[in-house]
Amino acid sequence: MDVVTIGETMVLFTPESSPLMRYAHSYSRKFGGAETNVAIGLTRLGHQSGWISKVGNDEFGKAMVSFIRGEGVDVSQVTTDETAPTGLYFKEVKSGDNVRVQYYRKGSAASTLQPTDLNEEYIAHAKYLHITGITPALSDSCYETILEAINIAKGNGVKVIFDPNLRRKLWSEEKARRVLLEIAALADIILPGVDEGNFMFGESDPEKLGQLFLDHGASLVILKVGAKGAYYFTTENSQLVPGYPVESVIDPVGAGDGFAAGVISGLLDGLEIEEAVARGNAVGALATQIQGDFEGLPNREEIEQFTSESGSEDISR
Repeated sequence: MDVVTIGETMVLFTPESSPLMRYAHSYSRKFGGAETNVAIGLTRLGHQSGWISKVGNDEFGKAMVSFIRGEGVDVSQVTTDETAPTGLYFKEVKSGDNVRVQYYRKGSAASTLQPTDLNEEYIAHAKYLHITGITPALSDSCYETILEAINIAKGNGVKVIFDPNLRRKLWSEEKARRVLLEIAALADIILPGVDEGNFMFGESDPEKLGQLFLDHGASLVILKVGAKGAYYFTTENSQLVPGYPVESVIDPVGAGDGFAAGVISGLLDGLEIEEAVARGNAVGALATQIQGDFEGLPNREEIEQFTSESGSEDISR
């Protein structure tokens, strides 16, 4: 297994008859979750990914597991909770820069994840463990599960990749800051945005943030700076890798997960850090061009075409 990820995926409803839920009478049903967005992005790029989670014993949960399995993600570590439901959320897309989400996930099946749900051998055989700051926000048991997963990974030489993925609606600012900093200190690679770095450290200068994350424990920091691209920082080097321009953003949700999938794919392929970040930039840009959390995630041929049209070096190889 190349990458194992842990977290909740929900059933996603998007209004079709009106962008506002208050006026909508018909909805499209899809699925969305940061961790499976990354897992699906990786399988489309030719890598093996596995997802650890729980779903409810309901039709939504059955449909979700079937769909994600169909995308090539290993779901052998997804279990069914007999008493808690599969989580839901609704997304209103007024425009590319005006998106609003509403969660119905409290008490969901995934929020009941606990350390005993983890299979040590499964994590130990991965090259990377990918986690986000969303899962520990769901419940105390989810927080404990993430810490145990990190402990298993470190004990077996598996590198930990952490995307803070701040969700302010899920917990208090004080608790979020404390936990995100705690997990960042345990991660090998961290993928924050400038806003998340500012939330965690009270600093918004990219160069200073990169050094703060390195000093905090990470060996590689890749800092997203929006359309401008992303910086990478190591103890030896730092550089801004320019982003790829797009004419318009159709749906920004999932772009950060696409970026993560692209970066991890590049690292798995043994690319130089700059090239891996460039692949992340390309995947993130393409993810914004189609409505849906993961529908716009590309395969290698699509990355090659996109970068070629952008006049950039091919980073799909």
